Amino acid sequence: MKVVIIGSGNTATVLGHKMLEAGHRIVQVVSRQKEHAARLAAMLNSTYTTGREAIDPSAELYLLAVPDDVLYELGEVLSLPGKLVAHTAGTVSKEVLQKVSKRSGVLYPLQSLRKEIRPFPEIPFLVDAHEPGDRVLLMEFARTMSGQVVEADDGLRLKLHLAAVLVNNFTNFLYTLAADFCRREGTDFALLLPIIKETADRLGWYAPREVQTGPAIRGDKTSVERHLSLLANYEDIKELYSLFTNKIEAYYQRKEFPPS
Repeated sequence: MKVVIIGSGNTATVLGHKMLEAGHRIVQVVSRQKEHAARLAAMLNSTYTTGREAIDPSAELYLLAVPDDVLYELGEVLSLPGKLVAHTAGTVSKEVLQKVSKRSGVLYPLQSLRKEIRPFPEIPFLVDAHEPGDRVLLMEFARTMSGQVVEADDGLRLKLHLAAVLVNNFTNFLYTLAADFCRREGTDFALLLPIIKETADRLGWYAPREVQTGPAIRGDKTSVERHLSLLANYEDIKELYSLFTNKIEAYYQRKEFPPS
């Protein structure tokens, strides 16, 4: 498929490489930042432009890999009638692109994407479109890059985006706090990497609630109190430690669990 990528950041870069590897042709990169556009275009064997008025009209798909707030403005400055246009946002409705093109949809990569990290990760895609035929086209296109492609309307996409924030953004903040704690206490955060990896790997085989460990689920009050004492000078960590301990205890004291 011939694709124009509008954007030059993390999502544009990673998906651009994924498309190229899958045999698609990137005919143009569009970005207001000339240096970024030129760099990405060179990587993708493509041309580039910094002006919307110079967008190549020959593409079969126009992929909008831009910040969410920009999507709400595009209908006033960009018109691609008759063209298949898709954005890559998790929380933005497919309706936002109707002024750009009636053939609009969503190709949302459910993954944390950083252009400098290699190799690029596996990416599940959540897909939607106004027209059934365009939905099929986007699903088939996504399957050339991923073995996990799901049709997801605005509501489902929002729910999965929220869940992704819990498992990715929030846990990474806990890693950040733990790394800060280790640094200040003169110990090596790298020693925790095996347990981080092991915990994540288990989730491929077990439901998360089945592999919960730690002093909170064991009712080990002595360890909890010793930890809290150690955190006297770490108010943020202490607050979260107490909150999580209480929530874990309450969750596992229930007689019934929500369905897996």
